[in-house]
Amino acid sequence: MRFMVAGHGFTVDAPEGFIRSGYEPFLTEENGDVFRLTVEEGRLREAGFELELTQQNEGNTIEVGHDGRKPVFRFGFQGQMTGEMICDADYQEARLILNTTDSGRRTATLDNALMVMYALATAGKGTLLMHASVVVKDARGYLFVAPSGTGKSTHSSLWLRCIPGTRLLNDDNPVVRIGADGTATVYGSPWSGKTPCYINEHYPVGAVVEIAQAPRNSIAPVRPVCGYSIMSAATSGKRWEKKLADGLHDTLNRAAAAVRVYHLDCLPDEEAARICYNTIKTPDGR
Repeated sequence: MRFMVAGHGFTVDAPEGFIRSGYEPFLTEENGDVFRLTVEEGRLREAGFELELTQQNEGNTIEVGHDGRKPVFRFGFQGQMTGEMICDADYQEARLILNTTDSGRRTATLDNALMVMYALATAGKGTLLMHASVVVKDARGYLFVAPSGTGKSTHSSLWLRCIPGTRLLNDDNPVVRIGADGTATVYGSPWSGKTPCYINEHYPVGAVVEIAQAPRNSIAPVRPVCGYSIMSAATSGKRWEKKLADGLHDTLNRAAAAVRVYHLDCLPDEEAARICYNTIKTPDGR
C-alpha cells in the first residue's frame, strides 16, 4: 500500500489487517517513494545488536543501534520487545520483524517504525516530524509543543471549547514543511497519539507555542535562536548521524526564520486559551 504524508510518498508491504484504518485518508496512487517498509512476523535476533541509545516515553521503548553494518531500531512496550527494524544506510529501505501477536502492540510497533522511517528519510527534505498538538483557526495551523504530559492536548482542548471556529488537525505528530519560498506549512498525519485524529489537510503555520505549567497565565514571543531550540526539542531525528543532523539543522534554521514562536506560562483554564489566541493571531485576525 502506498501513502502520501505532507507530500512525501512511502510504501508499506504488510500482511492484511496489519495497517489500521487511520492510514486510509493518506492512501495514494502517486509514484515516488522516500522509503519502503516491508513487514513480517518472526523472532528477534538474540545476538548482533549493538545499542547506541534508548528512548522511553509513557511505557514505550525505542532502542537505537546497529548490527555492525546497518542501522537497527528495536521497539518495546511495558518491558516486552515487540519488533526490530533493520534499515539500509540511506533509510530508503527497511524490514520490520514483529515479535508479538497482540493486535494493539503490533499496531503501535508498526506506527513507531513508520514514524522513525519517515523522520529519517525526510531529514534532508525541508521536513520536520514534530511532537505537537495542532489546532486550525481561520485557515492557519497553531502548534503547541511541550514534553509529554505537560499540557499540549489540554491547551488544544481549551481552544476547541473557548475559541469559536477552532478544530483539531493532529494531537501528537504533525509534519511541518518549509517551502522553497521560505513559507512554513503544517500537515496532518496518520500519527496522532491517543487521540484518533487522522486528517489529510494542510495549512500555513500561524505560530508555534511552547507551553509550560505555571501559577499564572502569561505569553511572550521568543527570539529566533530560542525558537530554533524550542522546535528542535520537539522534532524527531537521529542527531548523532552527520548527514541527518545537517539536514535537520538546515530545516530548523529556515523554520526559525519563517515561524513566529512564543512561550506560554499557563494554568489549564479558559483564560490561558484566550490570552494565547489574542496574542498570537495575526493582525488580520489570523
